[in-house]
Amino acid sequence: MTTTEPIVLIPEFKAHYGSTPNYINGEFVPSESTRILPIENPATGKEIGSVPLSTASEVDKAALAAQAAFDSWRRVPPQTRVQYLYKMKAAMEARFEDLVRVVTQEHGKTYEEAQGDVSRGIEHLEVACGMPSLLMGYNLEDGAAPGIDEEMIRQPLGVFACIAPFNFPMMVPFWFWPYAIAAGNTYIVKPSEQAPISQRMVFELLDEIGLPAGVMNMVNGDKEVVDALLHHPLIKGISFVGSTHVGHYVYHEGAKHKKRVQAQAGAKNHLVVMPDAVLEKASQNWINSFFGCAGERCLAGSVLVCVGDEVHAQASAAFKERAAQVTVGYGLDERVGMGPVISAKAKERILGLIEKGIEEGATLLLDGRSPEVVTPGCEEGYFIGPTIFDNVTPDMTIAQEEIFGPVACIMKVDTLDEALKIIEESPFGNAASIYTQDGFTARKFKYEADAGNIGINIGVPAAMAYFPFAGRKDSFFGDLHGMGRDAIDFFTDKKVVVNRWIWDSKTMGTWS
Repeated sequence: MTTTEPIVLIPEFKAHYGSTPNYINGEFVPSESTRILPIENPATGKEIGSVPLSTASEVDKAALAAQAAFDSWRRVPPQTRVQYLYKMKAAMEARFEDLVRVVTQEHGKTYEEAQGDVSRGIEHLEVACGMPSLLMGYNLEDGAAPGIDEEMIRQPLGVFACIAPFNFPMMVPFWFWPYAIAAGNTYIVKPSEQAPISQRMVFELLDEIGLPAGVMNMVNGDKEVVDALLHHPLIKGISFVGSTHVGHYVYHEGAKHKKRVQAQAGAKNHLVVMPDAVLEKASQNWINSFFGCAGERCLAGSVLVCVGDEVHAQASAAFKERAAQVTVGYGLDERVGMGPVISAKAKERILGLIEKGIEEGATLLLDGRSPEVVTPGCEEGYFIGPTIFDNVTPDMTIAQEEIFGPVACIMKVDTLDEALKIIEESPFGNAASIYTQDGFTARKFKYEADAGNIGINIGVPAAMAYFPFAGRKDSFFGDLHGMGRDAIDFFTDKKVVVNRWIWDSKTMGTWS
Protein backbone atom coordinates (compact mmCIF):
# COMPACT_ATOMS: atom_id res chain seq x y z
CA MET A 1 0.00 0.00 0.00
CA THR A 2 1.38 3.40 -1.01
CA THR A 3 0.99 6.52 1.06
CA THR A 4 0.75 10.06 -0.23
CA GLU A 5 2.96 12.64 1.44
CA PRO A 6 0.92 15.51 2.90
CA ILE A 7 1.16 18.76 0.95
CA VAL A 8 2.80 21.45 3.08
CA LEU A 9 2.51 25.06 1.94
CA ILE A 10 4.71 27.90 3.12
CA PRO A 11 2.34 29.88 5.38
CA GLU A 12 0.73 33.01 3.99
CA PHE A 13 1.84 36.16 5.80
CA LYS A 14 -1.79 37.16 6.30
CA ALA A 15 -5.09 35.85 4.98
CA HIS A 16 -6.39 39.39 4.43
CA TYR A 17 -4.60 42.74 4.43
CA GLY A 18 -7.52 45.12 4.72
CA SER A 19 -7.52 48.44 2.90
CA THR A 20 -4.19 49.79 1.69
CA PRO A 21 -3.68 53.41 2.84
CA ASN A 22 -1.69 56.16 1.20
CA TYR A 23 1.47 57.51 2.83
CA ILE A 24 1.80 61.29 2.73
CA ASN A 25 4.13 63.55 4.71
CA GLY A 26 5.25 60.80 7.07
CA GLU A 27 1.80 59.43 7.88
CA PHE A 28 -0.42 56.60 6.69
CA VAL A 29 -3.70 58.17 5.68
CA PRO A 30 -6.90 56.59 4.35
CA SER A 31 -7.85 57.77 0.90
CA GLU A 32 -10.73 60.19 0.47
CA SER A 33 -11.81 58.29 -2.66
CA THR A 34 -15.03 56.29 -2.77
CA ARG A 35 -13.67 54.13 -5.60
CA ILE A 36 -12.26 50.91 -4.15
CA LEU A 37 -10.67 47.99 -6.02
CA PRO A 38 -10.36 44.48 -4.58
CA ILE A 39 -6.90 42.92 -4.45
CA GLU A 40 -6.95 39.25 -5.41
CA ASN A 41 -4.56 36.41 -4.85
CA PRO A 42 -4.24 35.20 -8.47
CA ALA A 43 -3.48 31.65 -7.34
CA THR A 44 -6.83 31.29 -5.58
CA GLY A 45 -8.98 34.03 -7.07
CA LYS A 46 -9.85 35.12 -3.54
CA GLU A 47 -9.85 38.68 -2.26
CA ILE A 48 -6.96 39.41 0.11
CA GLY A 49 -7.44 43.16 0.52
CA SER A 50 -8.55 46.34 -1.17
CA VAL A 51 -6.91 49.43 -2.60
CA PRO A 52 -8.37 52.91 -3.04
CA LEU A 53 -8.27 54.58 -6.43
CA SER A 54 -7.15 57.91 -5.06
CA THR A 55 -7.94 61.38 -6.32
CA ALA A 56 -5.92 64.15 -7.97
CA SER A 57 -6.21 66.20 -4.78
CA GLU A 58 -4.34 63.47 -2.88
CA VAL A 59 -1.54 63.61 -5.45
CA ASP A 60 -1.43 67.36 -4.85
CA LYS A 61 -1.07 66.80 -1.11
CA ALA A 62 1.77 64.36 -1.68
CA ALA A 63 3.52 66.71 -4.12
CA LEU A 64 3.21 69.64 -1.70
CA ALA A 65 4.60 67.53 1.14
CA ALA A 66 7.49 66.35 -1.02
CA GLN A 67 8.27 69.89 -2.16
CA ALA A 68 8.19 71.17 1.40
CA ALA A 69 10.62 68.45 2.45
CA PHE A 70 12.96 69.05 -0.48
CA ASP A 71 14.60 72.26 0.72
CA SER A 72 15.85 70.73 3.97
CA TRP A 73 16.50 67.24 2.56
CA ARG A 74 18.77 68.48 -0.23
CA ARG A 75 20.90 70.24 2.42
CA VAL A 76 21.50 67.00 4.29
CA PRO A 77 25.02 65.82 3.35
CA PRO A 78 24.89 62.81 0.98
CA GLN A 79 26.91 60.67 3.39
CA THR A 80 24.14 61.28 5.95
CA ARG A 81 21.31 60.71 3.48
CA VAL A 82 22.58 57.27 2.56
CA GLN A 83 22.57 56.19 6.21
CA TYR A 84 18.80 55.83 5.80
CA LEU A 85 19.40 53.47 2.89
CA TYR A 86 21.71 51.37 5.03
CA LYS A 87 18.99 51.22 7.67
CA MET A 88 16.40 50.30 5.05
CA LYS A 89 18.61 47.52 3.73
CA ALA A 90 18.93 46.07 7.21
CA ALA A 91 15.19 46.40 7.84
CA MET A 92 14.32 44.61 4.59
CA GLU A 93 16.80 41.83 5.25
CA ALA A 94 15.29 41.33 8.71
CA ARG A 95 11.81 41.03 7.16
CA PHE A 96 12.95 39.25 4.00
CA GLU A 97 10.79 36.14 4.27
CA ASP A 98 7.69 38.17 5.16
CA LEU A 99 8.19 40.37 2.10
CA VAL A 100 8.68 37.30 -0.10
CA ARG A 101 5.46 35.69 1.09
CA VAL A 102 3.50 38.88 0.43
CA VAL A 103 4.87 39.17 -3.13
CA THR A 104 3.87 35.57 -3.78
CA GLN A 105 0.37 36.19 -2.47
CA GLU A 106 -0.34 39.42 -4.32
CA HIS A 107 1.32 38.59 -7.61
CA GLY A 108 1.42 34.80 -7.98
CA LYS A 109 5.18 34.35 -8.32
CA THR A 110 6.80 31.17 -7.12
CA TYR A 111 8.55 31.53 -3.80
CA GLU A 112 11.96 31.49 -5.52
CA GLU A 113 10.87 34.17 -7.99
CA ALA A 114 9.56 36.34 -5.17
CA GLN A 115 12.90 35.97 -3.39
CA GLY A 116 14.54 37.37 -6.50
CA ASP A 117 12.07 40.26 -6.63
CA VAL A 118 12.92 41.30 -3.07
CA SER A 119 16.67 40.64 -3.40
CA ARG A 120 16.95 42.82 -6.47
CA GLY A 121 15.27 45.66 -4.61
CA ILE A 122 17.83 45.38 -1.82
CA GLU A 123 20.66 45.40 -4.38
CA HIS A 124 19.55 48.85 -5.54
CA LEU A 125 19.77 50.13 -1.99
CA GLU A 126 23.32 48.82 -1.84
CA VAL A 127 24.34 50.57 -5.06
CA ALA A 128 22.63 53.84 -4.11
CA CYS A 129 24.58 53.82 -0.84
CA GLY A 130 27.58 54.79 -2.99
CA MET A 131 25.96 58.13 -3.83
CA PRO A 132 28.63 60.27 -2.09
CA SER A 133 31.03 59.05 -4.78
CA LEU A 134 28.51 58.78 -7.60
CA LEU A 135 27.48 62.43 -7.16
CA MET A 136 30.98 63.78 -7.60
CA GLY A 137 31.48 66.26 -10.40
CA TYR A 138 34.79 67.33 -11.94
CA ASN A 139 36.91 70.42 -12.35
CA LEU A 140 39.76 71.85 -14.37
CA GLU A 141 42.25 74.44 -13.13
CA ASP A 142 42.81 77.25 -15.64
CA GLY A 143 40.14 75.55 -17.68
CA ALA A 144 38.88 78.71 -19.36
CA ALA A 145 42.03 80.85 -19.21
CA PRO A 146 44.95 81.49 -16.86
CA GLY A 147 43.52 82.11 -13.40
CA ILE A 148 40.03 81.02 -14.40
CA ASP A 149 38.96 77.61 -13.09
CA GLU A 150 35.94 75.64 -14.24
CA GLU A 151 33.96 72.94 -12.44
CA MET A 152 30.83 70.83 -12.86
CA ILE A 153 28.66 70.01 -9.85
CA ARG A 154 25.54 67.88 -9.66
CA GLN A 155 22.42 69.15 -7.93
CA PRO A 156 19.03 67.57 -7.18
CA LEU A 157 15.98 69.00 -8.92
CA GLY A 158 13.07 68.46 -6.53
CA VAL A 159 10.13 66.04 -6.59
CA PHE A 160 10.16 62.89 -8.74
CA ALA A 161 7.61 60.08 -9.07
CA CYS A 162 7.32 56.56 -10.45
CA ILE A 163 4.40 54.69 -11.97
CA ALA A 164 5.08 51.05 -11.14
CA PRO A 165 3.89 47.84 -12.87
CA PHE A 166 2.32 44.75 -11.35
CA ASN A 167 4.83 42.20 -12.59
CA PHE A 168 7.66 43.05 -10.19
CA PRO A 169 5.73 44.87 -7.46
CA MET A 170 8.65 44.98 -5.04
CA MET A 171 11.70 45.51 -7.25
CA VAL A 172 10.73 48.09 -9.86
CA PRO A 173 10.20 51.13 -7.60
CA PHE A 174 13.69 50.42 -6.25
CA TRP A 175 15.09 51.05 -9.74
CA PHE A 176 14.34 54.70 -9.06
CA TRP A 177 13.66 56.05 -5.59
CA PRO A 178 16.87 55.01 -3.74
CA TYR A 179 18.94 56.94 -6.30
CA ALA A 180 16.52 59.86 -6.32
CA ILE A 181 16.48 60.47 -2.56
CA ALA A 182 20.17 59.68 -2.09
CA ALA A 183 20.84 62.42 -4.65
CA GLY A 184 18.78 64.85 -2.55
CA ASN A 185 15.39 64.70 -4.27
CA THR A 186 12.06 63.74 -2.71
CA TYR A 187 9.71 61.11 -4.11
CA ILE A 188 6.20 59.79 -4.78
CA VAL A 189 5.50 56.12 -5.57
CA LYS A 190 2.33 55.00 -7.33
CA PRO A 191 2.22 51.21 -6.94
CA SER A 192 0.29 49.01 -9.33
CA GLU A 193 -3.32 48.86 -8.21
CA GLN A 194 -3.20 45.11 -8.90
CA ALA A 195 -0.34 44.42 -6.46
CA PRO A 196 0.15 47.26 -3.94
CA ILE A 197 0.57 45.32 -0.69
CA SER A 198 4.34 44.81 -0.84
CA GLN A 199 4.86 48.55 -1.35
CA ARG A 200 2.70 49.21 1.69
CA MET A 201 5.15 47.06 3.66
CA VAL A 202 8.08 48.98 2.17
CA PHE A 203 6.59 52.22 3.45
CA GLU A 204 5.97 50.68 6.86
CA LEU A 205 9.70 49.98 7.01
CA LEU A 206 10.58 53.48 5.77
CA ASP A 207 8.42 54.83 8.56
CA GLU A 208 10.12 52.58 11.12
CA ILE A 209 13.65 53.70 10.18
CA GLY A 210 12.68 57.35 10.75
CA LEU A 211 13.06 58.76 7.24
CA PRO A 212 12.10 62.45 7.49
CA ALA A 213 8.48 63.24 6.67
CA GLY A 214 7.78 64.12 3.05
CA VAL A 215 10.91 62.59 1.58
CA MET A 216 9.00 59.48 0.48
CA ASN A 217 5.28 59.42 -0.29
CA MET A 218 2.89 56.82 -1.73
CA VAL A 219 -0.42 57.41 -3.52
CA ASN A 220 -2.46 54.43 -4.70
CA GLY A 221 -4.69 54.69 -7.72
CA ASP A 222 -5.33 54.29 -11.42
CA LYS A 223 -5.32 56.65 -14.41
CA GLU A 224 -6.61 59.61 -12.39
CA VAL A 225 -3.50 59.44 -10.20
CA VAL A 226 -1.24 58.86 -13.22
CA ASP A 227 -2.60 61.94 -14.97
CA ALA A 228 -2.29 64.02 -11.81
CA LEU A 229 1.39 63.03 -11.52
CA LEU A 230 2.03 63.79 -15.19
CA HIS A 231 0.39 67.19 -15.01
CA HIS A 232 1.48 68.42 -11.57
CA PRO A 233 3.76 71.47 -11.84
CA LEU A 234 5.89 70.56 -8.81
CA ILE A 235 6.91 67.15 -10.14
CA LYS A 236 10.16 67.36 -12.12
CA GLY A 237 10.35 63.85 -13.55
CA ILE A 238 8.49 60.59 -14.05
CA SER A 239 9.76 57.00 -14.24
CA PHE A 240 7.44 54.42 -15.77
CA VAL A 241 7.51 50.67 -16.42
CA GLY A 242 4.65 48.98 -18.25
CA SER A 243 3.08 48.46 -21.66
CA THR A 244 4.11 50.29 -24.82
CA HIS A 245 0.70 51.91 -25.26
CA VAL A 246 0.73 53.42 -21.77
CA GLY A 247 4.45 54.15 -21.91
CA HIS A 248 4.02 56.26 -25.03
CA TYR A 249 1.18 58.14 -23.35
CA VAL A 250 3.25 58.77 -20.21
CA TYR A 251 6.20 59.99 -22.26
CA HIS A 252 4.08 62.30 -24.41
CA GLU A 253 2.07 63.77 -21.52
CA GLY A 254 5.06 64.11 -19.22
CA ALA A 255 7.20 65.84 -21.85
CA LYS A 256 4.30 68.13 -22.74
CA HIS A 257 4.27 69.25 -19.12
CA LYS A 258 8.04 69.89 -19.12
CA LYS A 259 9.06 66.81 -17.15
CA ARG A 260 11.96 64.47 -17.51
CA VAL A 261 10.52 61.08 -18.48
CA GLN A 262 11.98 57.58 -18.68
CA ALA A 263 9.38 55.09 -19.88
CA GLN A 264 10.41 51.44 -20.06
CA ALA A 265 7.76 49.76 -22.21
CA GLY A 266 6.75 46.48 -23.87
CA ALA A 267 8.77 43.78 -25.55
CA LYS A 268 8.89 40.88 -28.00
CA ASN A 269 12.21 39.22 -27.32
CA HIS A 270 13.86 36.82 -29.77
CA LEU A 271 16.21 34.00 -28.75
CA VAL A 272 18.35 32.75 -31.66
CA VAL A 273 19.65 29.17 -31.61
CA MET A 274 22.73 28.42 -33.72
CA PRO A 275 23.82 24.94 -34.90
CA ASP A 276 26.65 24.84 -32.33
CA ALA A 277 24.42 25.65 -29.35
CA VAL A 278 24.66 23.30 -26.36
CA LEU A 279 21.01 22.29 -26.45
CA GLU A 280 20.93 20.36 -23.20
CA LYS A 281 21.87 23.45 -21.21
CA ALA A 282 20.19 25.94 -23.52
CA SER A 283 16.79 24.24 -23.38
CA GLN A 284 16.78 24.44 -19.59
CA ASN A 285 17.63 28.11 -19.86
CA TRP A 286 14.68 28.64 -22.21
CA ILE A 287 12.25 27.36 -19.56
CA ASN A 288 13.18 30.19 -17.22
CA SER A 289 13.25 32.72 -20.04
CA PHE A 290 9.84 31.91 -21.55
CA PHE A 291 7.93 30.60 -18.54
CA GLY A 292 9.58 32.16 -15.49
CA CYS A 293 7.18 34.54 -13.72
CA ALA A 294 4.49 32.99 -15.96
CA GLY A 295 5.94 34.95 -18.87
CA GLU A 296 4.94 38.24 -17.23
CA ARG A 297 8.18 40.15 -17.58
CA CYS A 298 9.57 42.46 -20.22
CA LEU A 299 12.74 40.36 -20.58
CA ALA A 300 10.82 37.10 -21.10
CA GLY A 301 11.62 35.06 -24.16
CA SER A 302 8.91 35.39 -26.81
CA VAL A 303 10.23 33.82 -30.01
CA LEU A 304 12.74 30.97 -30.36
CA VAL A 305 14.44 31.43 -33.74
CA CYS A 306 16.15 28.23 -34.90
CA VAL A 307 18.85 28.52 -37.55
CA GLY A 308 18.64 25.44 -39.79
CA ASP A 309 16.37 22.40 -40.14
CA GLU A 310 18.36 20.18 -37.79
CA VAL A 311 18.50 22.80 -35.05
CA HIS A 312 14.77 23.41 -35.44
CA ALA A 313 13.92 19.72 -35.08
CA GLN A 314 16.18 19.15 -32.07
CA ALA A 315 15.45 22.43 -30.28
CA SER A 316 11.67 22.21 -30.60
CA ALA A 317 11.67 18.63 -29.29
CA ALA A 318 13.92 19.47 -26.34
CA PHE A 319 11.94 22.62 -25.52
CA LYS A 320 8.62 20.78 -25.56
CA GLU A 321 9.95 17.95 -23.41
CA ARG A 322 11.23 20.30 -20.70
CA ALA A 323 8.21 22.61 -20.80
CA ALA A 324 5.82 19.68 -20.35
CA GLN A 325 7.55 18.92 -17.03
CA VAL A 326 6.87 22.35 -15.48
CA THR A 327 4.64 22.02 -12.42
CA VAL A 328 1.86 24.60 -12.15
CA GLY A 329 0.31 25.79 -8.88
CA TYR A 330 0.46 28.21 -5.94
CA GLY A 331 3.87 29.78 -5.44
CA LEU A 332 3.83 28.96 -1.71
CA ASP A 333 3.81 25.29 -2.72
CA GLU A 334 7.51 24.50 -3.07
CA ARG A 335 6.82 21.78 -5.65
CA VAL A 336 5.60 24.42 -8.09
CA GLY A 337 7.69 25.71 -11.00
CA MET A 338 5.21 28.24 -12.39
CA GLY A 339 2.41 30.25 -10.85
CA PRO A 340 -0.70 31.95 -12.29
CA VAL A 341 -1.02 35.07 -14.42
CA ILE A 342 -2.09 38.19 -12.59
CA SER A 343 -5.86 38.29 -13.20
CA ALA A 344 -8.89 36.77 -14.88
CA LYS A 345 -8.73 39.55 -17.47
CA ALA A 346 -5.10 38.74 -18.27
CA LYS A 347 -5.91 35.05 -18.56
CA GLU A 348 -8.78 35.77 -20.94
CA ARG A 349 -6.56 37.95 -23.14
CA ILE A 350 -3.80 35.34 -23.30
CA LEU A 351 -6.25 32.57 -24.13
CA GLY A 352 -7.61 34.77 -26.91
CA LEU A 353 -4.11 35.12 -28.39
CA ILE A 354 -3.62 31.35 -28.23
CA GLU A 355 -6.84 30.93 -30.20
CA LYS A 356 -5.57 33.54 -32.66
CA GLY A 357 -2.36 31.57 -33.17
CA ILE A 358 -4.34 28.43 -33.98
CA GLU A 359 -6.62 30.38 -36.30
CA GLU A 360 -3.66 31.86 -38.21
CA GLY A 361 -2.12 28.46 -38.84
CA ALA A 362 0.62 28.02 -36.23
CA THR A 363 1.15 24.49 -34.90
CA LEU A 364 0.16 24.13 -31.24
CA LEU A 365 3.05 21.98 -30.04
CA LEU A 366 2.16 22.17 -26.33
CA ASP A 367 -1.29 23.23 -25.14
CA GLY A 368 -1.39 24.91 -21.71
CA ARG A 369 -4.99 26.08 -21.76
CA SER A 370 -6.16 23.49 -19.23
CA PRO A 371 -3.16 22.81 -17.02
CA GLU A 372 -3.03 20.40 -14.11
CA VAL A 373 -2.82 22.59 -11.00
CA VAL A 374 -1.09 20.59 -8.28
CA THR A 375 -2.02 22.77 -5.30
CA PRO A 376 -5.42 22.03 -3.68
CA GLY A 377 -7.73 24.99 -3.21
CA CYS A 378 -6.56 26.75 -6.37
CA GLU A 379 -9.35 25.67 -8.68
CA GLU A 380 -10.40 29.31 -9.20
CA GLY A 381 -6.87 30.59 -9.82
CA TYR A 382 -5.77 32.21 -13.07
CA PHE A 383 -3.55 29.46 -14.40
CA ILE A 384 -2.26 28.83 -17.90
CA GLY A 385 0.34 26.14 -18.43
CA PRO A 386 3.42 26.43 -20.66
CA THR A 387 2.22 26.77 -24.25
CA ILE A 388 4.40 26.38 -27.36
CA PHE A 389 3.59 27.21 -30.97
CA ASP A 390 5.76 25.88 -33.81
CA ASN A 391 5.90 26.93 -37.48
CA VAL A 392 5.23 30.54 -36.55
CA THR A 393 5.82 33.18 -39.23
CA PRO A 394 6.70 36.85 -38.64
CA ASP A 395 3.36 38.08 -39.97
CA MET A 396 1.29 36.20 -37.36
CA THR A 397 -0.32 38.10 -34.50
CA ILE A 398 1.39 35.92 -31.89
CA ALA A 399 4.76 36.78 -33.48
CA GLN A 400 4.11 40.52 -33.39
CA GLU A 401 2.17 41.34 -30.22
CA GLU A 402 3.45 41.19 -26.66
CA ILE A 403 1.53 38.30 -25.08
CA PHE A 404 2.83 38.76 -21.51
CA GLY A 405 2.04 35.19 -20.57
CA PRO A 406 3.54 31.68 -20.78
CA VAL A 407 3.30 31.37 -24.57
CA ALA A 408 6.35 30.61 -26.72
CA CYS A 409 6.66 30.86 -30.51
CA ILE A 410 9.17 28.87 -32.58
CA MET A 411 10.40 30.06 -35.98
CA LYS A 412 12.83 28.46 -38.44
CA VAL A 413 15.30 30.42 -40.57
CA ASP A 414 18.26 29.38 -42.71
CA THR A 415 20.89 31.93 -41.63
CA LEU A 416 21.86 34.23 -38.78
CA ASP A 417 21.29 37.21 -41.06
CA GLU A 418 17.65 36.15 -41.47
CA ALA A 419 17.29 35.98 -37.70
CA LEU A 420 18.84 39.43 -37.32
CA LYS A 421 16.44 40.82 -39.91
CA ILE A 422 13.45 39.48 -37.93
CA ILE A 423 14.77 41.23 -34.82
CA GLU A 424 15.41 44.44 -36.76
CA GLU A 425 11.90 44.49 -38.24
CA SER A 426 10.22 44.00 -34.87
CA PRO A 427 8.79 47.26 -33.50
CA PHE A 428 10.17 46.29 -30.09
CA GLY A 429 13.79 46.44 -28.99
CA ASN A 430 13.98 45.38 -25.38
CA ALA A 431 16.12 42.23 -25.48
CA ALA A 432 17.57 39.58 -27.78
CA SER A 433 19.71 36.54 -27.07
CA ILE A 434 21.83 34.06 -29.01
CA TYR A 435 22.97 30.54 -28.17
CA THR A 436 26.33 29.71 -29.71
CA GLN A 437 29.86 28.61 -28.81
CA ASP A 438 31.47 30.67 -31.58
CA GLY A 439 33.02 33.98 -30.61
CA PHE A 440 32.75 35.57 -34.05
CA THR A 441 29.02 34.70 -34.27
CA ALA A 442 28.43 36.05 -30.77
CA ARG A 443 30.23 39.31 -31.59
CA LYS A 444 28.28 39.73 -34.83
CA PHE A 445 25.04 39.28 -32.92
CA LYS A 446 26.08 41.67 -30.16
CA TYR A 447 27.10 44.24 -32.76
CA GLU A 448 24.08 43.97 -35.09
CA ALA A 449 21.05 42.86 -33.02
CA ASP A 450 18.69 45.83 -32.75
CA ALA A 451 17.80 45.51 -29.07
CA GLY A 452 18.95 47.18 -25.88
CA ASN A 453 19.69 44.17 -23.67
CA ILE A 454 21.71 41.37 -25.29
CA GLY A 455 22.22 37.87 -23.94
CA ILE A 456 24.97 35.48 -25.04
CA ASN A 457 23.82 32.02 -23.94
CA ILE A 458 21.56 33.82 -21.46
CA GLY A 459 17.80 33.93 -21.97
CA VAL A 460 17.03 36.73 -19.49
CA PRO A 461 19.74 39.38 -19.96
CA ALA A 462 18.78 41.39 -16.89
CA ALA A 463 21.20 44.17 -15.98
CA MET A 464 22.60 44.33 -12.49
CA ALA A 465 21.77 47.41 -10.44
CA TYR A 466 24.99 49.20 -11.42
CA PHE A 467 24.21 48.93 -15.16
CA PRO A 468 21.31 50.67 -16.93
CA PHE A 469 18.23 48.72 -17.94
CA ALA A 470 18.46 49.32 -21.68
CA GLY A 471 15.83 49.17 -24.42
CA ARG A 472 15.06 50.90 -27.70
CA LYS A 473 12.39 51.39 -30.39
CA ASP A 474 8.90 50.85 -28.91
CA SER A 475 10.40 49.31 -25.77
CA PHE A 476 11.69 52.61 -24.39
CA PHE A 477 10.71 56.26 -24.56
CA GLY A 478 13.19 58.80 -23.24
CA ASP A 479 16.89 59.51 -23.15
CA LEU A 480 18.13 58.13 -19.85
CA HIS A 481 17.27 54.60 -18.75
CA GLY A 482 16.58 53.38 -15.26
CA MET A 483 19.42 52.14 -13.03
CA GLY A 484 23.20 52.49 -13.31
CA ARG A 485 24.90 55.74 -14.24
CA ASP A 486 21.81 56.82 -16.15
CA ALA A 487 20.00 57.08 -12.81
CA ILE A 488 22.53 59.61 -11.54
CA ASP A 489 22.07 61.76 -14.62
CA PHE A 490 18.29 61.48 -14.55
CA PHE A 491 17.91 62.54 -10.93
CA THR A 492 20.42 65.40 -10.99
CA ASP A 493 21.15 68.47 -13.06
CA LYS A 494 24.65 69.55 -14.01
CA LYS A 495 25.69 73.05 -12.99
CA VAL A 496 28.90 74.51 -14.46
CA VAL A 497 30.72 77.12 -12.37
CA VAL A 498 33.44 79.35 -13.85
CA ASN A 499 35.64 80.95 -11.13
CA ARG A 500 38.03 83.88 -11.25
CA TRP A 501 39.39 85.47 -8.09
CA ILE A 502 41.06 88.90 -8.51
CA TRP A 503 43.71 89.97 -6.01
CA ASP A 504 43.28 93.60 -4.96
CA SER A 505 46.42 94.80 -3.15
CA LYS A 506 44.73 97.99 -1.98
CA THR A 507 42.14 96.17 0.09
CA MET A 508 43.86 92.85 0.75
CA GLY A 509 47.49 93.83 1.25
CA THR A 510 50.58 92.45 -0.41
CA TRP A 511 50.51 88.86 -1.57
CA SER A 512 53.77 87.26 -0.62
